[in-house]
Amino acid sequence: MTDYLAHLAQSSTTGFANHLWQSSVFALAVWLLTLALRRNQARIRYVLWMLASLKFLLPFSLLVSIGELIRWRGTAAVATPGFAPFVEDMANPFPPANVAATPWSTQTSHALSALGATGDHHANWFLLLVGIWACGTLLILGRWISLWWQLRVATRSAKVMTIAAEIPVLSLETQIEPGIFGIFRPVLLLPAGITERLTPAQLGAIVAHEMCHARRRDNSTAALHMLIEALFWFNPVVWGIGFALVHERERACDESVLRSQGDALAYAESILSVCKFCVEVPLPCVAGVAGSDLKKRISHILADQVGRKLNFSRKLVLSTAAILAIGLPIFFGIVREQLQAQVAAQKGEIAGTWQGTLHIPQKDLRTVLKITGTAPNNLKATLYSIDQGGQAIPASSVSFEGGILKYAIEMIDGSYEGKMSADGNSITGTWKQGPGSLPLVLARATPATEWSIPEPPPKLPAMAADANPAFEVATIKPSKPDEPGRSFLVRGARFTTVNTTTADLINFAYDVQAKQVVNAAAWVESDKFDIDAQPDAPGTPNDKQLKTMVQKLLADRFQLKFHEDKKEMSAYVLTVAKNGPKLTKSQGDPNGLPALFFRQLGYLTVRNATMGNLVHLMQSAVLDRPVVDQTGLEGKWDFNLKWTPDESQFAGMGIKVPPPSDAADAPPPLFTAIQEQIGLKLESGKAPVPVLVLDHLEKPSPN
Repeated sequence: MTDYLAHLAQSSTTGFANHLWQSSVFALAVWLLTLALRRNQARIRYVLWMLASLKFLLPFSLLVSIGELIRWRGTAAVATPGFAPFVEDMANPFPPANVAATPWSTQTSHALSALGATGDHHANWFLLLVGIWACGTLLILGRWISLWWQLRVATRSAKVMTIAAEIPVLSLETQIEPGIFGIFRPVLLLPAGITERLTPAQLGAIVAHEMCHARRRDNSTAALHMLIEALFWFNPVVWGIGFALVHERERACDESVLRSQGDALAYAESILSVCKFCVEVPLPCVAGVAGSDLKKRISHILADQVGRKLNFSRKLVLSTAAILAIGLPIFFGIVREQLQAQVAAQKGEIAGTWQGTLHIPQKDLRTVLKITGTAPNNLKATLYSIDQGGQAIPASSVSFEGGILKYAIEMIDGSYEGKMSADGNSITGTWKQGPGSLPLVLARATPATEWSIPEPPPKLPAMAADANPAFEVATIKPSKPDEPGRSFLVRGARFTTVNTTTADLINFAYDVQAKQVVNAAAWVESDKFDIDAQPDAPGTPNDKQLKTMVQKLLADRFQLKFHEDKKEMSAYVLTVAKNGPKLTKSQGDPNGLPALFFRQLGYLTVRNATMGNLVHLMQSAVLDRPVVDQTGLEGKWDFNLKWTPDESQFAGMGIKVPPPSDAADAPPPLFTAIQEQIGLKLESGKAPVPVLVLDHLEKPSPN
């Protein structure tokens, strides 16, 4: 959960910082435009400031996404301009921590990336900042709602006035300034006694001013900006926009009254008279008459300054600004994806993150391929299957040449070959695993589209090398009658078996084959058990410690007693073939447990295993007699072995082998495959073999 919060904190912080930066720059551009249009009509400047306010609700990333959608639907490539990287750095100066920053953005993002140095620290700061923001927003909204409710309660006792107006007029006992109250059904509120304090001409000017507010729906736009102020209360730019909106809306209504009535002196006197005995409404969404800087307003009114209409040049400037504000992000979205793709296509680059979905009958599997290095052959790749745990699986080989990507993963018998598209954004090919194949289209992932890979479980440290462990707790119960297969598993420190006989446990613990166990009762090979056991020492046991614990379990719970002997019997002898071994030295933990498992009958995957581990698996699960290791090979190895089994094999796993395939590409028999694929030789013969003579054995005691 902490890692998720840390990732959310990092992505949210950088994304929000970029949005604030873009919106603030947009507001700066609007301010410059209003300066250029300061002698023109105030309603034009009001619209510009309202757009600056709305920009805080509309991230440029939405317009960029529209551009990306247009590019996705289009067929022709758009030439990427050389200034695209500079534009991206300017628009997004705070890149995510997992994205390589350009030189321009490296310095500006240093502070933010430092915040994400530790997941816990970043997550805690993120939660704290969210809490502070939420408290500030609720406080501001609560104050405004309280003031609005007080005014609403006052209007319930208001009296209807018979004044000619486009909306209902109500008289309030409170001495608030005349104003429009309400958004969907607005009314004009006038303080009691205003008709006695103003001349008919002055009252008419005040009503005309308020009707202008009503026609312009200033309450609606003011309420919208109040919401933006509550959400972005920490940003002084938002409050500055609010002051500018109030100033320009009052100027716009003043200009409207002057154009319709023409008597500037009477109009100025009416505003001053109202201000002498009225209190200004503290809510911006109640459009009154005394808003903005009163001294400047009166000066403009007395100077009879009515803003000029836009001439052609200013209309051209505004049109150009609008096209740039909307068109640039969309155009950037069109060309942004191609910037990386075209460079990759020109340089033959394949490095990066690719992802695609395998559609199999049971479910869809999302796969992520991360490639590093340089083409054609100095590449490394790692595969992640997100819907199967997301464990990293390194590719055994990878190449990219002539637009063709090839990689193979021996561990899972998988391979892929696909051709890159002309724009470098996708690779269409086929995934092969075992005998089957499926189409797979890989798409180049961006930070915005990249799938998150599940965090791997924490790795348990190794058990102390000098530890002599036993199972502290062991549950043994009969297996389900219909349980398929057989398995020995170690997850962390916990040891489990499924569908295993007592003979299987003896074979595992003492590295012997069934024929090496003498005097065993019939139930030893027929009764099957499931075991769940926990060691009494911390850490993951090594192979020797694990076998020691199973030996102690057999002695304690099964009362096993035996003595050793030797016996001449038929066996298989494993040696090195004349051309030498074809094995890969394991890079795994030398003290770690081996992994030997069948992906299907006749397809064995071996990782971090000794020759002794291989011999034990062969004699206990595959072959019908003991196997003697005479290879002399020390250390641990990785390899795959594929063969076509016959009916004499896998009896130890209780599996009946189907008739061999007659397909031309079918793997060879076991003895041929061992020699051709791993450079070893398996021959039958007679040899002195150690045996365990059972003296006493009982069915397991109760848990």
